[in-house]
Amino acid sequence: MRRVLITGISGGLGRLVARRLHGRVEVLGVDRAPWRRPPKGIRIHPLDLRKKKFEDLIRTERPDAIVHLGFVRHFRTEPALRHEVNVLGTRRVLEYAVEYGVRQVVVFSSSYVYGALPENSYYLDEDAPLNVSRTYPEVRDLAEVDMLATAFLWRHPDLGVVVLRPVNILGPTVRSAISQYLRMEYVPTVLGFNPMMQFVHEEDVADAIVLALEHELRGIFNLVGPGAVPLHVAIRETGGVPVPLPEFVLRRTIRRLFRWRLFPFPDGAVDFVKYPCTLDGRRFVAETGFRPRHSLPDVFAKFGRGDDAWR
Repeated sequence: MRRVLITGISGGLGRLVARRLHGRVEVLGVDRAPWRRPPKGIRIHPLDLRKKKFEDLIRTERPDAIVHLGFVRHFRTEPALRHEVNVLGTRRVLEYAVEYGVRQVVVFSSSYVYGALPENSYYLDEDAPLNVSRTYPEVRDLAEVDMLATAFLWRHPDLGVVVLRPVNILGPTVRSAISQYLRMEYVPTVLGFNPMMQFVHEEDVADAIVLALEHELRGIFNLVGPGAVPLHVAIRETGGVPVPLPEFVLRRTIRRLFRWRLFPFPDGAVDFVKYPCTLDGRRFVAETGFRPRHSLPDVFAKFGRGDDAWR
């Protein structure tokens, strides 16, 4: 493998992956957002995945692998636009990969695709159904992306599609829903519930993506960190104070605040701090030998409430 294209390269995880690959392979990336001072030798193309120029780039550069991180994960955009970027954007990445002879595509999914349900068993494996649309329809695009990539995996045996489903990612550069939640000073929780939750440091996730490339993986893999803790422990270890509220009060408050754009995610997310959604990551470990370098105390200590990593 000599050339890797990273979509969403200007995001926190994209930068971490690019820096790990830099000097080992030729790295180029696409993103609508700028990366002002990338390492010398990394070429950044300010492109939209939905535009013709993105296809032109793949046709002319002919990357050996694509790491697809170019998703909209927040709720500040309209749902239709989020769906178009995430689902149709992924379809184009996969179609162009087939057409122009890309050997491997790493599609970055999420543990959220399984959904947080009262009947969930602990440590779901990769064969568990993707149920998130049942209770959290605002993120059904995540499940659609995952299923789309899985379909390409089986339809195109010559293309090494890898679907990675990481647990909650924490770190100074990641702006996920869970990181925004834990950055609150007073963190609302559901009265009477304290589910087990798994976390992984963003640097370990970047290492795992590189391992998936090095081992030329093909298939679907959960990606877990060093362990699980009750939600209230995670809140305290990251510097917050848990504030248990009756569920109907919490949901109604979040629903109103989200509608007024005063809260970062809709009330469907409440299920993820009420019921467990823990994953079994043994398949990825068996294939790659992956071991997270950051312990849970380290993950929480390096959580980073500041914005220093956005330099």
